[in-house]
Amino acid sequence: MPEGFKLDTPRVEDGAAIWRIARDSKALDLNSSYSYLLWCRDFAATSVVARDAEGEPAAFLTGYLRPERPETLVVWQIAVDDAHRGKGLAAALLDGLTLRARDELGIRYVETTITPDNAASNRLFASFAERHSVPVTREVLFDAGLFPEQGHEPEVLHLIGPFEPPAPAPG
Repeated sequence: MPEGFKLDTPRVEDGAAIWRIARDSKALDLNSSYSYLLWCRDFAATSVVARDAEGEPAAFLTGYLRPERPETLVVWQIAVDDAHRGKGLAAALLDGLTLRARDELGIRYVETTITPDNAASNRLFASFAERHSVPVTREVLFDAGLFPEQGHEPEVLHLIGPFEPPAPAPG
């Protein structure tokens, strides 16, 4: 974790800050502010925030377990506040949540979708797989023609894993 930051479970009170970070990223599909409040309430166990020295969210990652594959953590959104970019927070969020979810929830895989033009996210998830020495497979999940708006790129599914199961507790 970069110095001056700590990983934490999101709280409902963080929803507005997380919404602002998502809005200001200009790269994410922005959901309603209400949805970020719900995410902090209902999916806090599979999400994480990086807090700055004042305790304010500087970055976030929202995720959930796939209902049909509960060993799979789906990373929904990840964003870093503009003032804190370039410090390794996105990688720290991804590493920290994956380790926690592996140990506490038994996840073996991470999934996310990324559009081909999102170079930063493509690099982030490729380096994540490399750091953890796990394979990554890619395939188009949602073709561009499925989206109602013009110009939406395809969403490419990145399936990363399997991760080693957590070590058994001593004793």
